[in-house]
Amino acid sequence: MSDATALDHGPEAQFGDYVALLKPRVMSLVVFTALVGLLVAPVGVHPMVAFASILFIALGGGASGALNMWYDADIDRVMRRTQGRPVPTGKIAAGDALGLGLALSGISVVMLGLASNLFAAGLLAFTIFFYAVVYTIWLKRSTPQNIVIGGAAGAFPPMIGWAVATGGVGIESVLMFALIFMWTPPHFWALALFMKDDYSNAGVPMLTVTHGRRVTRSHILAYTLALAPVALALGFTPIGGPVYLAVAAVLNAGFIRGAWRIRARSEDAALADGYAAEKAFFRFSLAYLFLHFGALLAQAALRPYGIGGW
Repeated sequence: MSDATALDHGPEAQFGDYVALLKPRVMSLVVFTALVGLLVAPVGVHPMVAFASILFIALGGGASGALNMWYDADIDRVMRRTQGRPVPTGKIAAGDALGLGLALSGISVVMLGLASNLFAAGLLAFTIFFYAVVYTIWLKRSTPQNIVIGGAAGAFPPMIGWAVATGGVGIESVLMFALIFMWTPPHFWALALFMKDDYSNAGVPMLTVTHGRRVTRSHILAYTLALAPVALALGFTPIGGPVYLAVAAVLNAGFIRGAWRIRARSEDAALADGYAAEKAFFRFSLAYLFLHFGALLAQAALRPYGIGGW
C-alpha cells in the first residue's frame, strides 16, 4: 500500500461521498441479514433494542467499508469498478477514511454491547477485524483463496443478529452463516469473469488471475453444488418450513442451472456475447441471497398463524 496514504485532496467532499465510503450496498446486505437473524430467533427482543442493535451493526459494517477503502486506495485507482470511490478520486483523504473507520468501529462495538449484550458486541468486533485485517490487509493480496476465506466476514451479520436476541449461537445461526459463506465465492468469481483484467492489473490474485478462467468456471459450479444442501438444510431447522423450502428449492435449481451454463461456455463464446451469462448469474446471485433470507422472514411471520413451520 505504498501510496494509499499519500493521495492528494481533490474536490471538496460532499455528504454523499462519506456515505459511499461506508459501502452502502454492502451495508444493506449486512442490515438485512442481521435483521433476519434477529427476527427469526426464538427469543423476542424489544423493538427499541432491536432498532438500536441493527443501527450499530450497520455502523460496524460501514466502519469495515471505510477501513477497506483506506487500505485499498492504491488498487482501487487501478480497477475500473472502483476508480470512482471517494478515496482514489481524492474527495476524501485516506487518513480521514482511516480515522472515520476506526471511530465508527469503536462506537458501534461499544454501543452494541450497551444496547444488547457483550457476546454480540464481541462478535461484531471480530467481524470488523476479520474484514479489515484478515481479508483486506492479508488475504486479498496474498492468495487466490482470498474471497473463499474472506467471505466469512460477510457471513457473520445474521449470527450477530441472532446473538442480540439469544446471547449465543445456535445451529440455525451457524447455517445462516454457512449459506452466505458458501454463496460468496461463486458470486464474486462470476464478477471476476466479466471484469476481465481489473484484478490482474491491480495485482490481486483472484482465481481468474492465478488459475485461469476455465478453472474459475469449474469452481463456480463446484461451490454452487455444495451450496445447495446448505441452503436446503436451513429448511429443516426450527426457523425453516415448507415456505422456505419451496423458495430454496426453486432458487437453488436456478442457481445450479446458471452455474452449469457458465461452466459449459468457452471464453470465445463469453466474449462474443459480452459475458451475458456471467452477468446474468451475478445479478441472480444477489436476488438469490436476499430471497433466501426473505423466505426465512416470511416463514417466521406465518408461524404464529399456524401456517408452515415444523
